[in-house]
Amino acid sequence: MAFVKNIFDKNFIEFASYVIRSRAIPDLEDGLKPVQRRILHTLFNMDDGRFQKAANVVGRCMMYHPHGDASIEGALVVLANKGGVPNDKVGLFIEKQGNFGNVFTGDEASASRYIECRIRPLAKEIFVTNPEVTHYIPNYDGRSTEPEVYRAKVPVVLLVGAEGIAVGMSTKILPYNLKEVLEAEIKALNDEPFEIYPDVQTGGLIDVSNYNDGNGKIVSRAKLDLSDDKKIVITELPVDTNAQDLKKSIDEAFKSGKLKISSVQDLTTDRCQIEIKLPRGVYAKDVENALYAYTDCEKSISCQMLVIKDNQPVTMTATEIIKFYSVKLKAIIKDELEFERGKLNEELHARTLERIFIEERIYKKIEQMKTAEAVNEAVKKGFVPYKKELIHEVSDEDVERLLKIPIRRISLFDINKNRDQVKAINARLKEIAKRLKNLKACAVEYLEGMLGKFRPEEFVRHTEIARFSAVDAKEVAKRDTPLRYDDKGYLGTSVWGGSEICRVTPYDRIFIMRRSGIYTVCDVPDKLFVDTGMWYCNYAEKEIITKVLFTVIYRDPKTKYCYIKRCRIPSWIMNRDYLIAPDGMEVLHVDTRESFEFTLHYVKKARQKIKEENFVSSDFEEKGHKTQGVRLSAYETESINVQPAGELDLQ
Repeated sequence: MAFVKNIFDKNFIEFASYVIRSRAIPDLEDGLKPVQRRILHTLFNMDDGRFQKAANVVGRCMMYHPHGDASIEGALVVLANKGGVPNDKVGLFIEKQGNFGNVFTGDEASASRYIECRIRPLAKEIFVTNPEVTHYIPNYDGRSTEPEVYRAKVPVVLLVGAEGIAVGMSTKILPYNLKEVLEAEIKALNDEPFEIYPDVQTGGLIDVSNYNDGNGKIVSRAKLDLSDDKKIVITELPVDTNAQDLKKSIDEAFKSGKLKISSVQDLTTDRCQIEIKLPRGVYAKDVENALYAYTDCEKSISCQMLVIKDNQPVTMTATEIIKFYSVKLKAIIKDELEFERGKLNEELHARTLERIFIEERIYKKIEQMKTAEAVNEAVKKGFVPYKKELIHEVSDEDVERLLKIPIRRISLFDINKNRDQVKAINARLKEIAKRLKNLKACAVEYLEGMLGKFRPEEFVRHTEIARFSAVDAKEVAKRDTPLRYDDKGYLGTSVWGGSEICRVTPYDRIFIMRRSGIYTVCDVPDKLFVDTGMWYCNYAEKEIITKVLFTVIYRDPKTKYCYIKRCRIPSWIMNRDYLIAPDGMEVLHVDTRESFEFTLHYVKKARQKIKEENFVSSDFEEKGHKTQGVRLSAYETESINVQPAGELDLQ
């Protein structure tokens, strides 16, 4: 058994780790989930400047992501719609052609065989694809390679956002404005303070009072045009909402009676436009709070910036991510400059070897050599007098490259051209050395350059930061629905006839004391059978119920002795039945009056003189609701008569 448990634990941990790192949570290094990274890798490999069929991209991507074409196709559409201008043909990383869906209406994209895409050139400047700088690993079957993670120069995880549910954890990162992110990274490099807040394509209003830099919650609202008293126009959508879903929530609120409107029409195309017409006597200001309370015009969204950092899930803030990338950008620029310096040094070495090899006629020394080893040795000896001019020792690869120079090229060798090339290389090497000493300035220069490369419309902020409190639906709701109780024992808002107990809202809870002495707290029912002769019914609010003094008179079925208990009910659990009398007792009467008279009629027996007895409820002390009652008499009780009978007080 222990062996099986160990196997289960091991497999579960491996599965959880796989879901967290390889499926649901983005990596901080490039801000991408594995399927998104593989899509970009595929597009980089396929890039020839022309559009590619999305179906072809999906098929190629399956070389790296063996989880089916449907998951890749969905991720491709989502990634293509990230950033840029809403419903525009240019996303942050991918340029689109065809119907990729509509973020406003909620319409889906066309099938992958009908749409095309290509990588955007700017994506190559954001992600480092050079295998000498980015680490590549074998794909799942070892036939190709893919990046373990890209090295991104800007915080992609903030630009595109992320949402995912893993084993025991989840992430919800809202997207940010491109310009604000780049400017914040510049400020972080300069050690200047900055604040940054989400910005979604569909616009709307957000209250960030409790956002907690990415690990709290926001309240998001639609933007309403209330200029016409008899019409409301929704012009911008809340976060994570489209026009179809918003209209559906309005229809449902209207059908349930929570919203008083005449009609609603969705005219959304490339921007949101939902028109709500109001009935006679109802004005826009009267409906505004109801829209926020009962529909998706207002949403509260919890956020958590959970990312994979150093192969571990870590919760970070937006400020921490910006600062992380400001340090990372300098490291990437340093690695790229050092890589370029190494390439230039090799190029300089090759140009120097070529010049000496031709100018000093070293190639003449190999004419009498009979073996390859002798030729190799002769060339190396020929460079010994010029050792000080070389970058490093002459290698076998250098000799092989020199021996492949054709005679025509030797005869046409231009010493001046060679010197110009060497001069240009040396100038670039000096510039690299200077830049390596001031990486901070290089990083700022890169970010400022990026600000100039994106289109101005991509920098426009869509979501407005505002301050407002979430509308409580319970506060907006009006108690105008009758709660009725009929003579058949049914209670509810859909009960016709009978007596009206009170007026309720859909958010009220009701306290019910049944004939049997069982009491329950439940939501307002449509139609619920509670038995005939219900003792009491009211709003299940503690300030109401705890003030009610319940007097219960019950009888022991075995001894026929009668008891009285006076108590209050301080607490309860929803939809759970409680008996106000001890178990097994027969409840004869429940009353909520402070004082009343009642008569017990005893069982008739020989030589028993007392046949009935009168009592006053207020003569007995109030006790806890879990205590036993007080026995009223030593005689067996046959019946009870409450006087005066009056009308039963259900409230």
